[in-house]
Amino acid sequence: MKNQYFGDINDYRKYGLLRGLTGGLGVLGVSGLSGLSLMVAWMLTPDDGRSDGRFTTYLDKPEQWSTFDPELYEQLRRWIKDGRPRHVAHIEGSDLLPNAAFFSEIVPDDAGGRGRWTDRLLEASRGHDLVFLDPDNGLEVKSKPYGARDSSKYVYRREIVRLFEAGHSLLIYQHFPRVTRDVFVTDTAGMLMDELGINRITTFRTSNVLFVLAAQPQHRDVFETASRSVADSWAGQIGVHQLRT
Repeated sequence: MKNQYFGDINDYRKYGLLRGLTGGLGVLGVSGLSGLSLMVAWMLTPDDGRSDGRFTTYLDKPEQWSTFDPELYEQLRRWIKDGRPRHVAHIEGSDLLPNAAFFSEIVPDDAGGRGRWTDRLLEASRGHDLVFLDPDNGLEVKSKPYGARDSSKYVYRREIVRLFEAGHSLLIYQHFPRVTRDVFVTDTAGMLMDELGINRITTFRTSNVLFVLAAQPQHRDVFETASRSVADSWAGQIGVHQLRT
């Protein structure tokens, strides 16, 4: 995640999904309905001045976009249209994610620093049911081994396994690469099921982004109910599917 992305169309869907899964206002209608607490690990990397994140024209079309989550839409619209610096601190200081805590440390590239970053994330996540991992790109790729330059843009299997073994359900951001999407979704879900020793994965698919949910057994029923609500409230924007072995 880079602060320059804050408030774009992908962010709107992302925060809407998080609100739906954890009982934020708007989607389920009652704050804290799911009873699950959230740790948002932004996986921040420095802004780079590129044009990514400029997709904010949806904020000029409330009749088309506000109905998915009116409260969230109006907050994002106000922050962006007021000309405020684009920064995740706006979300952190709001009540849009009422059951959330935030881990905002910049992700380092070097292996030693990355290991210490992960240790601090694990410590900060204690007591939270769901950890959301929000890397720039998504899951690790062979061309960027752990500790390499720009490895900070990815989340690594070793980190996912440690968090899951610590008892957290995980939601992972994945930008779609330029491959056949259906195959990519199936392969990604299969890899995570094998890696984590589970037999089901829930995916949330948007036009550009895949969100992958690996639920702890004790959270599955709550997430299944919340996922159906997300599918209804965000019809046409977030597609929900469950894959099983």
